[in-house]
Amino acid sequence: DSIIGYVKTVKGEASVVNAGKPVKAAVGTPILAGSTLKTGSNAAMGVTFKDNTVMSFGPDTELSVDEYLYAPNKGKLKLGASLAKGSLAYLSGAIAKIKPDAVSVKTPTGTIGVRGTHFLVRVEPE
Repeated sequence: DSIIGYVKTVKGEASVVNAGKPVKAAVGTPILAGSTLKTGSNAAMGVTFKDNTVMSFGPDTELSVDEYLYAPNKGKLKLGASLAKGSLAYLSGAIAKIKPDAVSVKTPTGTIGVRGTHFLVRVEPE
């Protein structure tokens, strides 16, 4: 699988799950399309994608990267993610700047479409 981004910062217990296999997150851990990013109860993690999108996760967060396409010369741009729980700070990269409707983050209660350059979302536990 092709690498779509990397872990840039980690504090505490965090992991990147690829094809069902969790790897302890460290600076430089690769992220693939389909990766699930998880942080523990006192943890935080920051990731940067190929288009310079930046996502920062707070404690007890789980986000899966469902789709990621970044081939601007071919007009292929898409970033789809699902936030199961926790908190996410998002800073848009090239995908959202070129094609804002190509970025979406699903939550248990709805979907966030990106219309600006950054947002913060929190999913409360049931």
